[in-house]
Amino acid sequence: MSDNNQVSYENMNERQKNRTIWSVITASSLGTLIEWYDFYIFGSLAVVLATKFFPADNPTAAFLSTLATFAAGFVVRPFGALFFGRLGDLIGRKYTFLVTLLIMGFSTFLIGCIPSYETIGFLAPVLVLILRLLQGLALGGEYGGAATYVAEYAQPGRRGYWTSWIQTTATAGLFISLIVILVTKTSLSAEEFDGWGWRVPFWISILMVGVSYIIRKNMKESPLFAKAKSEGKTSKNPLKESFGNKFNFKFVLLALFGAAMGQGVIWYTGQFYAMSFLQKVMNVESAQVDSLMATALFLGTPFFVFFGWLSDKIGRKAVMMTGMLIAILAYRPIYDSMFKSVNFETKTIAANGVTEKRTVKVHDKIATDSLITFHKETLYTDGTLAKKDSIVHWSAAGPVMKDGKAEEPKVTHSVKLNDDTKWYLVLMVFIQVIFVTMVYGPIAAFLVEMFPVRIRYTSMSLPYHIGNGVFGGLLPAVATYLVTTGKEAGHAAWYLEGLWYPIGVATVCLIIGIFYLKSKNNNIHE
Repeated sequence: MSDNNQVSYENMNERQKNRTIWSVITASSLGTLIEWYDFYIFGSLAVVLATKFFPADNPTAAFLSTLATFAAGFVVRPFGALFFGRLGDLIGRKYTFLVTLLIMGFSTFLIGCIPSYETIGFLAPVLVLILRLLQGLALGGEYGGAATYVAEYAQPGRRGYWTSWIQTTATAGLFISLIVILVTKTSLSAEEFDGWGWRVPFWISILMVGVSYIIRKNMKESPLFAKAKSEGKTSKNPLKESFGNKFNFKFVLLALFGAAMGQGVIWYTGQFYAMSFLQKVMNVESAQVDSLMATALFLGTPFFVFFGWLSDKIGRKAVMMTGMLIAILAYRPIYDSMFKSVNFETKTIAANGVTEKRTVKVHDKIATDSLITFHKETLYTDGTLAKKDSIVHWSAAGPVMKDGKAEEPKVTHSVKLNDDTKWYLVLMVFIQVIFVTMVYGPIAAFLVEMFPVRIRYTSMSLPYHIGNGVFGGLLPAVATYLVTTGKEAGHAAWYLEGLWYPIGVATVCLIIGIFYLKSKNNNIHE
């Protein structure tokens, strides 16, 4: 064969390889994106779901209960990693994450069908919890399969780049969930969305799952796993080999405490906690939070691929540890700046900027009682609009008494941002998303390269899902609790108290990662 013909042949072969890897990424990413969408719909609607599935007499407790239910889905992810990881190493990657897709999709759809707490009482939160646990188990088996599948098709020197496309699906799933919620809200009245419209995003997921199932069903098995299986080199007991072997278990622990743990808390701080902070601490209107979060996520998502590519050039460790360090140092200044951007003490009330209205509504359950709402709007000269609603329960004899005292009014605040503040907050969230992309972009390739083919699915899934599911998944509930107790204790910077959790966890992970992780890629032990 002449040199020219040889070059032509090699180029054609490379193009064929690229077409194959792109089809693999598309099929894997689409299914993973939909699973993340399903998972995040619950978190994105946590504020609404707190009023639907839990007692309404204590809004703070209801919201914390919703976050705890959300976190429960994360806590069981390691068990899903063990169960489905074992299946993936025994029977193959393809069929395993086909099953996880179906479990996730039907669980999400059914959450949208559960009657409210007012209709079926405590059975409502019980059913939601069961379905959340199923979601967590399914997601525990999904990620390891998708990442392993793509990595086993990719060229060794480009694993960071190719697997980083899988990494975009988590943020893209959250982004799409926010868009679907935003479109649903704007298409319906506030009463319609509160009454039944919040269920629509859950129902939509079943359509997307159907499309993804058809695509995944036609995928072929990973070539490396197929080769190992044909040669009789697959593991007969992946759990024992992964965690019963001291040598391999050392790598599992290192993957968890040197990378996945810190990556997990940074991921959830930069996306879920940022959203919760804007809604519950800063009282920004829900629609504005959704739109600014979606904008920041859209702008930041391409950086997953960039940092995955960069990790092929300079090493996974350098990129991930740098991201952790910057996040640890920057979180408190960023959140302090976010909070103070809506500081009314520094704003001036516009002329005739205060309007007040009083409305009376017959109580839903007690015909002789009324709910009196005192609505106040304050417009500031910079365009910021603050709203306050105080709802008082009133009986024929006067204020409703509780424990010998007049029942406390239910007070809610909301803030409509001016354009300058909104774009400033987009920038603050975008910066946090960059931290996320630095630690999350390379981690799939990093984990895949730590373990051999025969036990890869099982071994990489567990540290990833403990890091993300336990350390990361508990973050919204733990951080919200710390903020609440800090505020009740009268701390000056109570709104920053929730950050001590991600900063502490990421710091421990950074120290272990710097001293014990190797700097080179492709450190697979056989």
